[in-house]
Amino acid sequence: MAAKTETEALIGERARDNTSLLNKWILLAIFLFFTMGLGALVGASTPPGEWYANLNKPFFNPPNWLFGPVWTLLYAMVAIAGWRTWLKGYKGLAMQIWFGQFALNLTWSPIFFGLQQKGLALFVIAGMIGLTTVFVRLTWKPDRNTALLMLPYLAWISFAALLNATLWLMN
Repeated sequence: MAAKTETEALIGERARDNTSLLNKWILLAIFLFFTMGLGALVGASTPPGEWYANLNKPFFNPPNWLFGPVWTLLYAMVAIAGWRTWLKGYKGLAMQIWFGQFALNLTWSPIFFGLQQKGLALFVIAGMIGLTTVFVRLTWKPDRNTALLMLPYLAWISFAALLNATLWLMN
């Protein structure tokens, strides 16, 4: 009788592990869908347009075709970092910081391209850089891979801030 109970316990434990693993993959899919989906939606609803095309641009302004592939990759990495952080503690400070930087990210394009407010957009992107830096520092020791996932994003938004500031000064 005891052997049957142990076997049942082992089967129950494996079933819980499989469910837990499935739930983790479903959660990853949700993070990817919403992060990439919201990023794409904001990008599509606030395209650069004629206003941006007519701005004086610095020599280091990337070609327009580069932004889509770069943001697709970066949003995937940001989503995975968010997912990993959620699994470690969805109520923790790192998760709150992740949501904060992502919310600012989603507001930048409407402010810059939609409202054509380069100065306000620069303020928003500075906040993104600050929160992303805090996120990297918070996750560096407990989960270095999560922090590393955010470094290319941090580099790109820092470059975007330089571009934003230069466009503001040149126009």
